[in-house]
Amino acid sequence: MRWIIFSIALAVTAGDWPQWRGVHRDGTLDQVRLPAELPQKLNRQWSVKVGSGHSSPVLSQGRLFVFARDGSDEIVYALDPASGKTIWKQSYPAPYRVNFAAASHGPGPKSTPVAQDGKLVTLGISGILACWDMKDGHSIWRKEFGKEYKETSPTFGTAMSPIVDNGTVIAHVGGEDSGALTAFDLNSGAVKWRWNGDGPGYASPIIATLAGVRQVVTQTQKFITGLRADTGQLLWRIPFTTNYTQNIVTPLVYKDTLIVAGLGNPTAGMRVAGNGATFSIAKLWDNAQAPMYMSSPVLANGTLFGFSNKNKGQFFAMDPASGKVLWTSPPRQGDNAALEIGGQILFALKDDAELLAIRTAPGGFELQRTYKVADSSTYAHPVITDAGVFVKDTQSVSLWTWR
Repeated sequence: MRWIIFSIALAVTAGDWPQWRGVHRDGTLDQVRLPAELPQKLNRQWSVKVGSGHSSPVLSQGRLFVFARDGSDEIVYALDPASGKTIWKQSYPAPYRVNFAAASHGPGPKSTPVAQDGKLVTLGISGILACWDMKDGHSIWRKEFGKEYKETSPTFGTAMSPIVDNGTVIAHVGGEDSGALTAFDLNSGAVKWRWNGDGPGYASPIIATLAGVRQVVTQTQKFITGLRADTGQLLWRIPFTTNYTQNIVTPLVYKDTLIVAGLGNPTAGMRVAGNGATFSIAKLWDNAQAPMYMSSPVLANGTLFGFSNKNKGQFFAMDPASGKVLWTSPPRQGDNAALEIGGQILFALKDDAELLAIRTAPGGFELQRTYKVADSSTYAHPVITDAGVFVKDTQSVSLWTWR
């Protein structure tokens, strides 16, 4: 049985970060030339107020794209990465009332756009899916789903980030108990396939070849699922529920192991077997000592690195083949950390606006640098490049350079 993690076929130029968690959708920085020695401090080159939200910036074709909110409008910016100057700006009305339990996170979008073939696709907090021309910002198509589903976003607002695969945009639209993981034609917005077996979760899908079949793998509202990437046919699903219905963590594949996690659940490694027609799922291991909540893990050099909600926030390293924890950091690190990894450095942008550079040493947690990169909360993933780090905080986006 052959397992392959499939890297999304994006038209990538050096330094591009065109979607959720980067080129390969897994937080790796293999396109980035980091400094041989990280500086003692970063220098803020520019900062621009763009509006609220936790949507991560994306970098493609020499432009930085930012998705945010101002008042009742959702806004898309194309910025010059060198100066922060606006190249174009577009907006549309998107009234939204935040659930009281998520009030501290604000009404801004949480979903990260995806850039492909000269088009930028955004998914707003209320579930509006839109496609924009990356060159001049004109609207190519936009879809709202109020006539199709009783709710257009889950309880705490849409957070899953769409993916582009073979000319289709795959997004889980709709709301609690009523939605569909759907493939839309990138050029026209026409529906290519639809699976309406569950409402959306907050996790973002990946594409992987498991047991010889290319699949969309994701956490939905109540399940972990695998669908045929070309047709949307359900291949397998297993029940997976979290406290307060918060399936958030993006799945990850290591060799023959599918790694999943969620609030109130142990981190687990599973194997999907099948003959192309029927599939089965076997749990290989689980570890309740390193659960995860909002933060998705990364892999490098045969080691899994993650951020656990245990002990009020704790980094850990794990053997992805056995689930054995190799080391943990000191506790009380915070509520969340957006993880990216390059070379021997694990970067972690915590919600308190501290960017940590952690050595991926086998012997234990080794903090190399700490950078303060904002004056407000930071839940969006940073965009780390040869030149520096783009950071989206509560209201602004900034460039911090290495020198």
